Amino acid sequence: MPKSFLLKLATFIPMVFISVKLLGAENSVTVSSDENSFTLANGIVSARVAKRSGDLLSLKYDGHEMLDVGSHQAAYWSHNAARGEQKTQITIDPASNGGERGEVSIKGISGGKQMGSGPGGSVVADIEIRYALGRGDAGVYTYSIFTHPTNYPATSIGEARFCLKLNDNVFDWMTVDANRNMKMISTYDWNHGTPLNMKEVRRMNSGIFKDQVEHKYDYSANQFDVRAWGWSSSADHVGVWIVNPSVEYLSGGPTKFELSAHRDATFTSSLTASAPPTLLNYWRGSHYGGSLCNIAATEAWTKVIGPFLIYCNAGPTPDAMWHDALAKMQTEAGAWPFAWVAGADYPHQDERATVTGKIIINDPSSPNLVVSNLLVGLTAPDYAPATIPRGRDAFGGGFGPGGGGDDETNYLRHFAGETNNVASTGTNRPRPRGNRGGGFNSDSRLVNWQNDAKNYEFWVRADAAGNFSIPNVRAGTYTLHAIADGILGDFSQTNIIVTTGKNLTLGPVDWQPVRYGKQLWDIGIPNRNGSEFFKGDDYFHWGWYLTYAKLFPNDVNYVIGQSDFRKDWFFEQVPHNENPDNTTGNGQERSTTWTVTFNLPAAPHGKATLRLAICGVGTRSLAATMNDQSIGNVTGLVYNATINRDGIGGYWLEHDLVFDAALMHTGENNLKLTIPAGGLTSGVIYDYLRLELDENASLAKP
Repeated sequence: MPKSFLLKLATFIPMVFISVKLLGAENSVTVSSDENSFTLANGIVSARVAKRSGDLLSLKYDGHEMLDVGSHQAAYWSHNAARGEQKTQITIDPASNGGERGEVSIKGISGGKQMGSGPGGSVVADIEIRYALGRGDAGVYTYSIFTHPTNYPATSIGEARFCLKLNDNVFDWMTVDANRNMKMISTYDWNHGTPLNMKEVRRMNSGIFKDQVEHKYDYSANQFDVRAWGWSSSADHVGVWIVNPSVEYLSGGPTKFELSAHRDATFTSSLTASAPPTLLNYWRGSHYGGSLCNIAATEAWTKVIGPFLIYCNAGPTPDAMWHDALAKMQTEAGAWPFAWVAGADYPHQDERATVTGKIIINDPSSPNLVVSNLLVGLTAPDYAPATIPRGRDAFGGGFGPGGGGDDETNYLRHFAGETNNVASTGTNRPRPRGNRGGGFNSDSRLVNWQNDAKNYEFWVRADAAGNFSIPNVRAGTYTLHAIADGILGDFSQTNIIVTTGKNLTLGPVDWQPVRYGKQLWDIGIPNRNGSEFFKGDDYFHWGWYLTYAKLFPNDVNYVIGQSDFRKDWFFEQVPHNENPDNTTGNGQERSTTWTVTFNLPAAPHGKATLRLAICGVGTRSLAATMNDQSIGNVTGLVYNATINRDGIGGYWLEHDLVFDAALMHTGENNLKLTIPAGGLTSGVIYDYLRLELDENASLAKP
């Protein structure tokens, strides 16, 4: 119907009819206010926001209160706006746009003093929290803006996320992905469970998971792949979901795992404590290797976290509601960046760029190379983290589980990375700069894409031919990275300059993976996790480190050419539990030696390199021998809590042991890898192992 006809028709129809029928006012947005809160509503959802903190106090949908409104904080950002000079306002007034959209802002101005409180600690930065609602939206958007001007002192941001605690009387079904899509334990079950080796772990004594163990980390997810997750009700047929339209503002790139959903792990002996269903969106995660966000005293820095959608829906089954949330995620991703965001460092579509190219992999040593899951990203160049004066950071704790602090504590305390530890017969070679992987180096102390929370990252999956198109890139200078299943290490190309609003075509990009000689053998698939190894496809359960000794009573004895890593190589090498009565995971157990047996047709000479890609670390060292002669120790391992948090991949690093090839001989050879005695989670998860030989090179003498 022509617009002109509608305008003429309007003169003959009462205005109330026009506003309802022609302008869709039944879903128009309103913003109301009282002394302590704002309320955004559109007839589908209503959201009440605290004016002082920026907490979400209530979220109603389809006659249901979705939040645990009786808790201390029902839904909140870990760094709130309650301190400092307060400024609250309506940033988008629906009264001025016909009810199309409303937005409220709660801002705390630091003035150079500590801001925020809660699990993430505090930060010296201005914090603005916004909530927005559009006409017809079945959910509310939220985002947070951090600003650190040059006259503020040095600071850091600790563990940072948005958290929702949900109505326990409504929600009983949790969905993270296809493997974790289930009816969950009740609050009663959690409160009556038996505590085990970590504060987040209990064995259930009642309910549908009776005699099983609940651990909130069993529901951690890869943030790049899982972008819609939530809880639903099998009885009331409603759901609530976090929907991430973009992951540019999250830390750690496409391999980062983080907490996503669980029952609130209340650490109390009370049998009546609240343990509501919980949803989390981590943007600066401290788990599985963590990430850093340090800001120097003279640094002007701002970051916009979000917007993302807290989505509400209804459906006949939890599975139907989940698939609706997945479809909503695709719609939201297609609308990114949102045109309605204003007054923040948030470039719109015409201010961003698309970067295209083609990764061409050339590995002469492997003419039959099979590559999949090629991920290409633009990230900030590697950088040294700002030094934070004592008392200004949010760090604390020690090495390993029970240390009392986040993983980033251990990055700083064990920043040495791969040290130049020269053994009598070999060298533990530190990772050189270039295209071989990430990590904190003993000489450079660099933050890279795996642990950067300070900057934005832009990643996509390339197609089977290596073509990639990275949309919506902010202007800036970047490093181009590529990682792929089937290739050890990564590719990087520095000084990629993206200009505001101008697309960039890189054309063919050549990637020649690093080799140190001909390959003698390998174990696994280089894919930055241990999923291909035995039980690696079922890793997300507490206590595999207890089960290992039963599955491999004589430890792993792997024969090249005969064994199958999918059945004969356990996904984590941990101390061997010799106590059959140990059901809690506590205690110290014996060292574990794994043996790799291989045959050579002739005695080799020259330089051999054992390349160990490790993605899970709970120990300080790993000893290696060849035919019972030491070839060095892998030291400087940086704890990433992947094993005790039931993970499959954390912060990844390649550790190379270089040794005299003359230690090998004609016929049978035995490589032994030994994890020292210790707690049951103090081991390693391998991504991949490879032995290479360069007979034209000699071993450099120390």
